[in-house]
Amino acid sequence: MTLPDRHSLLWKLSGFLVILCLLILWISRFGGAHLEQRSYYLSETARQTLQTYSAQAHEAWRRGGAESVDQWLADLQAREKGRAMVVSTDLRSLSSQPLTDSQLRLVTFMRTLDQPMSKRSMELPTISVPFPGAPAQGQLAIELPQRFMPSALPMLVQVLIHGVGPGLLALLAGFWLYRGLIGPLVHLQAQANALHADLLTTRAGPMISRRSDEFGDLGRAFDHMADRLEQTVALQQRLLADLSHELRTPLTRLQMSAENETDNDELRARLLREVQCMRQLVDDTLELVWLDTERPQLALDAVEILALWEVVRENACFESGWTVAQLPTELGEDCLVQGHLNGLAQALENIVRNAIRHSPPDGQVRLGGRREHGHWHLWIDDQGPGVDEAALERIFQPFTRLNSARPGGDGFGLGLTISRFRMQLQGGELWAENLNPGLRLNLRLPCA
Repeated sequence: MTLPDRHSLLWKLSGFLVILCLLILWISRFGGAHLEQRSYYLSETARQTLQTYSAQAHEAWRRGGAESVDQWLADLQAREKGRAMVVSTDLRSLSSQPLTDSQLRLVTFMRTLDQPMSKRSMELPTISVPFPGAPAQGQLAIELPQRFMPSALPMLVQVLIHGVGPGLLALLAGFWLYRGLIGPLVHLQAQANALHADLLTTRAGPMISRRSDEFGDLGRAFDHMADRLEQTVALQQRLLADLSHELRTPLTRLQMSAENETDNDELRARLLREVQCMRQLVDDTLELVWLDTERPQLALDAVEILALWEVVRENACFESGWTVAQLPTELGEDCLVQGHLNGLAQALENIVRNAIRHSPPDGQVRLGGRREHGHWHLWIDDQGPGVDEAALERIFQPFTRLNSARPGGDGFGLGLTISRFRMQLQGGELWAENLNPGLRLNLRLPCA
């Protein structure tokens, strides 16, 4: 199993889900932990109060030494319920009372004013507050008053961090996924409904067809399907209208002959001609419809154009009465193309038949060509009057006959249309250009 290409939705969705999971983890864990940690710090009021106590202890020490510190500690004890000690930097008591073992344990694990105050045990933390302006002389070690202890993160904030935040992020991710995945599908569904309502000009639009992922492929396939459907329906509608018009003429002639013709032999000859005309018309129309709707996959082989031209030339001379000298060729035996023999033969016969029809009786229809990279560029030139530049593409449309520009309007205008279809099914091209005088039909096919 091969992995999708780098533009596949698989990589986009995988990357998006990875980023989403990391964001949710970061918000829930690191973001929440950061806010909780910030909530552990002392407030500004608590800091100022403790610094004031430290300044008072320093002043008592300077004023009266240990006895003054004893008096100050007694006054502080009346105001604050927790334990308090005034110690030196080497953790010796600056009061007259030495530190007990429990007090020594407290001053050994003191916190500063800038550290978080997490109550991990039943005891309140002991805070070290250096003497202001003289930290080397001593410090106040005080058990943090209960009223200054930071409160835990409120439940509402925890819910916002661990529940609402990730939920909103997931909601935004769901909206993005809907817009990126379901949105294009809804758009394509609307376009499909429009096609169902016979709005055949509907297309997926550049919003989808320009994408490089699977939705872009789907949009381009949708546009191709809509193009084919529109072309097929338009062709069939036109063929139906033109065929009904073309059949009226021979049917009208048959009716007039049946009403006015008295000679049975003449009537029979007229009947045979008109039936043959209608049969040819119906056969060509059905073939054109079959080529357009079925788009058969033709088996391609190496075709010798010179040998094929000899067969086509022989048939053309038999039908038209032209001589072989009027259908010369400039190609050599090295002209080999990749194509379908019968399809290419029919295309050449239609082109040659059309060229003879529009050339003077003593004219020539010449086959030429040259090799261009991996293709053979062939051309068939007639000596007719040519066509208007604006009609060079229109002559390949069904039932197009430019009688005013070119003589020989006894055809149905389907030969060149069928020839172009035949060439396209072989991976080739067919187009026309004026020679002044004359018309050149160009064919391009891959080299064999």
